[in-house]
Amino acid sequence: MIGKFFCALAAVIAAGVLVAGFFSAPAAAQAVESAYTALDLDKCRHTQGKEEEDYGEWRCSGYAGIAVHVSAGDQRSYVSYGRNAKKEPAAKQTLASFNGEGEKIEWRAERGADGKLKPFATIMRWSTTVSGGDEPVRGEMLVVTRLAPGRVCHVGYVDGKANPDANALAQKIADGHARKFRCGADKPIVLGNKGPGFSSPYGE
Repeated sequence: MIGKFFCALAAVIAAGVLVAGFFSAPAAAQAVESAYTALDLDKCRHTQGKEEEDYGEWRCSGYAGIAVHVSAGDQRSYVSYGRNAKKEPAAKQTLASFNGEGEKIEWRAERGADGKLKPFATIMRWSTTVSGGDEPVRGEMLVVTRLAPGRVCHVGYVDGKANPDANALAQKIADGHARKFRCGADKPIVLGNKGPGFSSPYGE
């Protein structure tokens, strides 16, 4: 009788452990959300450039007050983010073709324990002017940039005109690669088709 009692007790305890384990299983992965802010250089603090082809620098405010640093020269733009934006790798990264920064920033983010969105990457649609042939080709490039913590740099590129799902492809790069991307060590990712308006990064 005692033996049967302890066997039954052991079964109850085992069942309890299984139930507890079920309810304490890790929660599903945090969903990624998007927030959007406008980029209007006319509303940003501008510092004049010192050279003829140096158009200067702009200090803007992005999502939740995150600094957005824009500089331009020789018909190319450079965009970086964060407290040390001017010193980050992104501040020296641009596209090989003549280009211009976009007017809207998509911030890819997760919610923290406080319920607030914590951006980990941005997506911006840049304009491009690719030389070749009889007339220059006007294009669009989605540039994915990783944010702090860690260095801030370009993670990947998508041709905005050659791919009808360009936004989804850029989000795929941001969500799947930005947080673990190693600036200076990993090669930026290109997804989708490349049309005549596609531009490689400057220096490639």
